[in-house]
Amino acid sequence: MTENDLSRIVFDLGMKIHRKLGAGLFESVYEECLFYELQKAGLKVEKQKTLPIIYEELKIENAFRLDMIVENKLILEIKTVEFINEVYKAQLLTYLKMTNCKLGLILNFRTAVFKDGVKRVVNGL
Repeated sequence: MTENDLSRIVFDLGMKIHRKLGAGLFESVYEECLFYELQKAGLKVEKQKTLPIIYEELKIENAFRLDMIVENKLILEIKTVEFINEVYKAQLLTYLKMTNCKLGLILNFRTAVFKDGVKRVVNGL
């Protein structure tokens, strides 16, 4: 399954959750629901996965934490913010580079219309 195939599944499940729950909850609620839905769909998904950074001889354990990674290909950042700024995009791009993944999605559940809160970030895709 390609990154784009996975992103379509995630988008559809995110929209389902947004329609059922609305836009006023904590990120952790949407994260748990999306994790549940992705597992129910038969996908391999990890949440709150910590990854190290290696700088020369120094290894920094737990240097960063991914909200979710699907099938070791697609990184998801779950947000409930007023708007998605450049810092969130830069953060996700860094995660993509550090993991050699090609696609990430920022899913902002705070928007009135779910699709308006979804941003794709690519790394050589």
